[in-house]
Parts: sequence; C-alpha cells; structure tokens
Amino acid sequence: DDEEDYMSDLFIKQDVRPGLPMVRRVKEAIQKEEKQKEANAKNRQKSIKEEEKERRDVVLKSALGNDNKGFALLQKMGYKSGQALGKSGEGIVEPIPLNIKTGLSGLGHEELKKRKAEEKLENYRQKLHMKKQANEQAADQFRIRFKNKQEERKMEGDLRKSQRACQQLDMQKDIDVPKETWYWLKPEEEDKKDEEDEEDECTSTDLSVSEKLHILTGYLREQHFYCIWCGITYEDAEDLSSNCPGNSAADHD
Repeated sequence: DDEEDYMSDLFIKQDVRPGLPMVRRVKEAIQKEEKQKEANAKNRQKSIKEEEKERRDVVLKSALGNDNKGFALLQKMGYKSGQALGKSGEGIVEPIPLNIKTGLSGLGHEELKKRKAEEKLENYRQKLHMKKQANEQAADQFRIRFKNKQEERKMEGDLRKSQRACQQLDMQKDIDVPKETWYWLKPEEEDKKDEEDEEDECTSTDLSVSEKLHILTGYLREQHFYCIWCGITYEDAEDLSSNCPGNSAADHD
C-alpha cells in the first residue's frame, strides 16, 4: 500500500475532534449487530409448530376448491359457492372456524377457571350485600335507641313535673307525708343522705319511669283533679272528665 501523504488535502479535511472516533466505532458495532440479527433470523430453522401454524393459516385463508371432497359432494347436491347452507338458505356461509388448543392444560380447564372466577365474584357481591344490610340494620337500631332515649328523657321530665305538682297540691291540703316516697321530689341535700334508702326502695318497688308516671298522674287526677299536661286543676271529677282533652299521656301527645 502507498504511504499516506500527511500534507495532502484529503488528510487535512478529516474531522479530528476529540471523541468522534469512539462514537464512530460504537455506531459501527451497532450496525454490525443488527445485520447479524437479521442474518440469524433468515437462517434460523423454524420449529415444527411454527411450520404447522403457517401451513394451517394458509389453508384456512384459502377458499375450498373442487379438489375438496366435501365441497364436491355439496356441489353435486346443488350447492353453489357463496350460498348459505340449508333448504331455505338460512344456514352459515363460511365454515365453522377452527379453534386450535395450544396450551398444556386439560380439556375443561378454562371453563372451570371461568366458573371459579364467577363464583369468587358472586361471593364478593354477597359479602358487599351482607355488609350493606348490616350497616342499614345498625343505623336502624341506632335510630330506635335514640328515639327511645328521647322518649325516656321526656317521661323523666314529665315524672319530675308530676312530683313537683303532687308535692305542692298535697301541701295545700296539709298533707306532710307523701303517699309514696317517690311521689315527691327530694331535696338535693337529702338525696346524698338517703342513697341507701333509695336503693332499697328501688329494689322493693322495681317500677319503671313509665309505670311511676302512670301511677302518679292517676293519683293527681283522682285526688286533686289535676292534669299535668293541661296544667289545670279542675273543680271536680265531672269537670275533669268533660273538659280535659284526654285521659292519658298518649292522648295529650
């Protein structure tokens, strides 16, 4: 080979910037690798499955010809290409597609898998439905408890109102001792002293707030002709029965 002339224009025009030779070598290596891959892909021998798939696809894409025995029999019976099957021409036009099983699972495995997925989804929906029902029941129970609590507080207030009225009306008739200890309200200073007596009384009477209210309002109406809901003392029993709007707390409510 001839020696290069370092003084020639060809040598002077070359790009000698730092790093360019490395970039050029990298590009050449990448191009060489891509060409090698293309050559390997062309020279690679296809597997039996790939060849079978290619042949099958070619056959399935091509229409049936006269060389097909089944098609030849159909033509002898009057069938024409592109015509639907059946006497009235309502059948299929194209053959039933071929579904090739490529996986290693047994027959029915996909159906079983699908059924299990549906059962899992149905169980999840049932759990959501049960959870929703439980939340609704809890909300209903809370509303019932809240309503009962309000009614209980209202009855307690009516009972205190009746005890206060009973004490005033009894004292107006010079009655110093109530018929029952709980007919009157106890002073706050006496409540602390008589805690044990009150516990014994509760265990002995064992009356609820509604029962006490019913008994005490009946006593006020019979003895004093007084209705706590009307807030009126009537002249006598006849005046009470004829002018009082009702004879019970429910009627006044």
